[in-house]
Amino acid sequence: MSSFSPTGDARRSTRRWDVEHQGAGTPPARLPMTYVLPLRWHTDTGLAELTDYLRWLGDRVEVLVVDGSPQDLFARHAEAWRGLVRHLPPDPSGRGLNGKVLGVHTGVRAAGHEHVVIADDDVRYDEAALTAVHRLLGRADLVRPQNYFDPLPWHAWWDTGRTLLNRALGADYPGTLAVRRGTFLAMGGYDPDVLFENLELIRTVRAHSGTEAAPTWLYVRRLPPHAAHFRGQRVRQAYDDLAQPARLLTALAVLPAAAAVASRRPRALLGAVVGVVALAETGRRRAGGGRVFPPTTALAAPLWLLERGVCSWLAVAQRLLLGGVRYGDNRIRRAANPAPRNPPTRAILRSRSGQDRR
Repeated sequence: MSSFSPTGDARRSTRRWDVEHQGAGTPPARLPMTYVLPLRWHTDTGLAELTDYLRWLGDRVEVLVVDGSPQDLFARHAEAWRGLVRHLPPDPSGRGLNGKVLGVHTGVRAAGHEHVVIADDDVRYDEAALTAVHRLLGRADLVRPQNYFDPLPWHAWWDTGRTLLNRALGADYPGTLAVRRGTFLAMGGYDPDVLFENLELIRTVRAHSGTEAAPTWLYVRRLPPHAAHFRGQRVRQAYDDLAQPARLLTALAVLPAAAAVASRRPRALLGAVVGVVALAETGRRRAGGGRVFPPTTALAAPLWLLERGVCSWLAVAQRLLLGGVRYGDNRIRRAANPAPRNPPTRAILRSRSGQDRR
């Protein structure tokens, strides 16, 4: 589970968001939906900001915070959130290396509604996004929205290069998913011993003949972490690609290919950089993405790709030499279980336009 703490700019921006979405005395419409937030904090520097968000959220949906924080922080959270949300610890009978997955299992089982949003502690929905997710869950078993960073410090700009390339080539992996509770319980949840838990949940739904909606137009804001937290995640995020062999091989080829091209045809290397930027720009413009992704973010794509090329070799080294990557107090070997070999033809409903908003 995450240990997120927003930057000062993020706190100020979120308070502006909170004011803008409060409304003028009209009670908000309440959706029959549960919001599950798995949490494990070691510091409370973001408590006031998160409490503001939970207060706003609790007026619109049922909110469950599954809190695996140390006892003193758990008690402080219970006091801050009394009357705002349902606050509970992870089920002690749960077993697994990934604490976030155990928290999700606890939250989904305790949810009071069929439609369930699962979100990291840095995700910030607005009313339109909640409503859109609720409607999409009326026809899909799983919904995969699109995150974007706001505000955009240098490291969030850098990581947006990854987001844009993913959008250009398919769909991004966000910090939030939404599922039908009945589907989740029928498939027995998902594996708590893998690192890339969102990919694992997506693959598990597909393996059980579930339908997935990946609306590239459904934008959900995400707060950037501190730069130090960002730096500490680089190899761990590259380790996720061990579950996607084609992506891993591409990333491992980046450095050797760049070195070979640079030594023989330097101009060709410049052409490759321009091509990566152009591909990222395609992802930026897709489904009205220019509203949330500034034009300069496409320039981050070559830098991110070079970083991933380095970190992928380090991730493979950790797998071979250390048996896995460090995650909290554990070391996890598997990034995710293999994708089903013959997924059902109806498993993915990719929403490429705004038509599904209705």
